[in-house]
Amino acid sequence: MTLVKTKIGRRSFIRTSALAGGGMMVGFSWLASCKMTPEEVNSLPKEWFDINGFLKIGDNGMVTIMSPNPEIGQNVKTAMPMIVADELDVDWKNVIVEQAPLNLDVFQRQLAGGSQSIRAGWEGLRMAGATARKMLKQAAAKAWEVPEEEITTSNGMLYHEASNKSAGYGELASAAVGVSSPDDPPENIEVPEEVELKGIKDFTIIGTDRLNVDGPKIVTGKPLFGIDVQEEGMLTAMIVHPPAFGLSYKSMDAESVKSMPGIKDVFPVDVYPEGVEKQWSDGGGIAQLVAIVGESTWQCMQAKKALKVEWEGPSDLESTSSYEDDLAKLLDAPVEAPARSDGDFNQAFKSAAKVIERTYSAPFLAHNTMEPMNFYAHVTADKAEVKGPIQTPEFLEKTLSSVLDMSIDNIDVGMTRMGGGFGRRLYGHFGVEAAVISKKAQAPIKLVYSREDDMTQGTYRPAYKVKFKAGLDKDNNLIAWSVKGAGTNDDLVFENRFPAGAVDNYLAEKTSLQTKITTGAWRAPRSNFMAGAEQSFMDEVAELAGKDPIDFRLELFDRAINDPVGNPEQNDYDPERYAGVLKLVKEKAKWDGSGNGKARGVSAYYCHNSYVAQVLDLSMEGNKPMVDKVVCAVDCGIVINPISAKNQIEGGIIDGIGHATYSQMTFEDGVPQQQNFDSYHLIRNIEAPKQIESYFVDNGIDPTGLGEPSLPPVIGALANAMYKATGKRVYNQPFILEKEIVG
Repeated sequence: MTLVKTKIGRRSFIRTSALAGGGMMVGFSWLASCKMTPEEVNSLPKEWFDINGFLKIGDNGMVTIMSPNPEIGQNVKTAMPMIVADELDVDWKNVIVEQAPLNLDVFQRQLAGGSQSIRAGWEGLRMAGATARKMLKQAAAKAWEVPEEEITTSNGMLYHEASNKSAGYGELASAAVGVSSPDDPPENIEVPEEVELKGIKDFTIIGTDRLNVDGPKIVTGKPLFGIDVQEEGMLTAMIVHPPAFGLSYKSMDAESVKSMPGIKDVFPVDVYPEGVEKQWSDGGGIAQLVAIVGESTWQCMQAKKALKVEWEGPSDLESTSSYEDDLAKLLDAPVEAPARSDGDFNQAFKSAAKVIERTYSAPFLAHNTMEPMNFYAHVTADKAEVKGPIQTPEFLEKTLSSVLDMSIDNIDVGMTRMGGGFGRRLYGHFGVEAAVISKKAQAPIKLVYSREDDMTQGTYRPAYKVKFKAGLDKDNNLIAWSVKGAGTNDDLVFENRFPAGAVDNYLAEKTSLQTKITTGAWRAPRSNFMAGAEQSFMDEVAELAGKDPIDFRLELFDRAINDPVGNPEQNDYDPERYAGVLKLVKEKAKWDGSGNGKARGVSAYYCHNSYVAQVLDLSMEGNKPMVDKVVCAVDCGIVINPISAKNQIEGGIIDGIGHATYSQMTFEDGVPQQQNFDSYHLIRNIEAPKQIESYFVDNGIDPTGLGEPSLPPVIGALANAMYKATGKRVYNQPFILEKEIVG
């Protein structure tokens, strides 16, 4: 077996001890000894660094692995323990997975977001399992008085072939930690100075299909989600927030609804007192609300309908037409300095034989998780217990400490499974609202958003507009490329992504428009628009050059590989891996330029450290385009759980097609015009692709992101296929509004 030695140290261990009933427990800092350069460490968002976890082995041989990261459907609750279990060399059927609690003394930076959970935890997770395996081997060697190197492991068993001795992990678990009582001090434990990691070919769990560990509970309706929480004496709370962005609370007639059945109280709420700093840099909720507390959700809903609230604010409230105009003006206005400039862009365009320029736009989008926002809270004078669906539990705890003026030690944040996140639950204002309402009501409450509350509260995907320009020489070679993007509360452009480094004259500029409409991260932030726009434009440039769209892209990657412009290390992408997924999708889709009787579009994009290329086949049913098939090639390094990986890819593809084609949030004088699914069109089953094929590059590279990368490029593939089907290009999302295209 090929093994890799990785040094570890005592600092990697937080706690190691015997279990009360026999067995062992290892608390291991899963990232403390990762082989990462300082540059790589600094490139990781702090929210995703220092992931930790517990590994427990009982005397019966059962292994409990604590999954520290919140579970939002990305299946890390299965995948992360799979990594630990494989290095531990235990039978997966003997593994129990539990959601770890928020514990800042043990688990650092517990967060779900950015498709980084597996990437950030990969080596540390492996070391957690390998360390426990080594300690068990040391215990067996000592008990049997044989050299440790002669001990082998398999499926939770220890073997010594020469003496024909064997034992289960449970039999030697207590001995492995070097103590006989859970009260023995941890400094008596002999910490291994180095552990050996398995070679890739020796994995037995990683790379195999494993069903969702919560699957049986989900399909049988067991209480896993925040909306399921029920506690003794718990009341229900709902909120009334301003009907328009920019308004604030003035007054209300609370007495008119307090006498309604089941209603306990109605009061205004200042969620964030003066001087309180939120832990969320964007999004983050509304400061002033009205709370309705009652015995049931239905009773609160009826009181909410009857309650008359007066709001006040400025007269210049924002509408869709105003921000669209303002974004367009920003694209025409000069910026202070370019984000990146290679070569002589202006001179290149003067000498270009052909020039093309296009502008693309996209609207605000709501997250629309299937489980609306909700949170349980019970706040007393000296303690706060909260629990619910939250992607950033640590940030919520810190904000609560500030808002409640309470020590973190007295705040307990519990994590439930989430019915979707997509970035929406990075912003835990609903948890803060629940806590403030509980404190005021002096009772345990569960705050529940209606669908209308959720869709109109804000924290949307920003609206975007981007302008591309390209120049070709007389031989149809790309000699100049520019991109200038603007977003609401967001600057949009990734200046060091493709085709940076592949074009002699390259210019990237970005700017942003501040707006009262709150925005935040939405699945694959910025990439969710930029990929579709860039790849649509790329196809137009290829057509102008008279070249096959895949061959045109591959020419650019060859340039980036063999003769890169500027410093290759400045570029965010690896052109060889990028080209690799294009070649793979070309092969699997049997791309020959003819379309095989279908309107075909292609796209490729890099984000979240992974590479995705897609070919989309589209046909017209009357005047409506229907996606027949999507072939997807993915390079995300080692695939931990293939069945889950395919689910993530398929979900991202459907999500991207649906939102680009049908979805939007619009505003009139600050009022959201879409409030439920009767006016906000999410993709229906009949509108989803009939077939999706996913292929993964097998390169043995450490795993990278997977929850988001399949969404962005499919929008470009869709737009390019629509052009093939209709002869007309689409530039503005949602595509359904391009009446001459969709009809």
